[in-house]
Amino acid sequence: MTRILALSDLHVGIEANRTTVAKLPAHPDDWLILGGDLGETEAHLRFVLSTVAPKYQRIFWVPGNHELWTSEDPALSGVAKYQRLVEVCREFSVLTPEDPWPTLPAQGEVPAIVVASLFLLYDYSFCPPGLGPEEAVAWAAEGGIVCADERRLRPDPFPTRQAWCAARLQETTARLDALQPHERTLLVNHWPLRLDLCRLFRIPRFTPWCGTRQTEDWHLRYRAEVVVSGHLHMRATDWRDGVRFEEVSLGYPRQYDPQKGAPGYLRQVWPPERAAPAANAGPHWVR
Repeated sequence: MTRILALSDLHVGIEANRTTVAKLPAHPDDWLILGGDLGETEAHLRFVLSTVAPKYQRIFWVPGNHELWTSEDPALSGVAKYQRLVEVCREFSVLTPEDPWPTLPAQGEVPAIVVASLFLLYDYSFCPPGLGPEEAVAWAAEGGIVCADERRLRPDPFPTRQAWCAARLQETTARLDALQPHERTLLVNHWPLRLDLCRLFRIPRFTPWCGTRQTEDWHLRYRAEVVVSGHLHMRATDWRDGVRFEEVSLGYPRQYDPQKGAPGYLRQVWPPERAAPAANAGPHWVR
């Protein structure tokens, strides 16, 4: 049976992460989701893809904020940087949000599922109601939080990051609306689709850079079986309305067990390994 595995936030610019990512095992019959923030440069992306591409049947990539940072080539920023990374992925036959979404066929009693790779960004709406983007950034700053995206994630040619987010939402909604009513989905986005999944205990006011309220109901609207995200560096399995949400980050070395490393945090997201819990059950944390 073909499985779908997932891991995000590899941050291979850090030597310890680079070393453990190189040890990811081969699963030649399985599909692998790379959920963003693999690194910050084209070289980082190439390292990850050259490492894992020979080991899996099919690979998916979605961008995170770190990949979109303007770095070694100032001319490559915003949409141009994203498009360049898409080109790199295609060199390795890795599927991106710009490619058709494949369907993993039914396998025995396990139904068919469309793997929808998304790139949605954020619009600063994950904050107290009534705050606009500038007010949300000020609210975060009052709590001592200033995201590096404000300096390093340029939205060119869009005037703002929230304008880029709006364009991505419009394009992605059209694609999802075009799916057939019987099709079930596995939604993949670097940023979480729901604010109530953003449990940032040490930096609670980081949420403006974590998603958009426009996607709060997408797990129902688009018939999701599973929703996969990263970004938070808070590995967990959650359930909302009977739908499973998987946060699949590796994170920084202080945030994972070095004895397990990247191989130990590779998560099977399909087929499901556990049934839905009781309605009021809390999250299942992945240590």
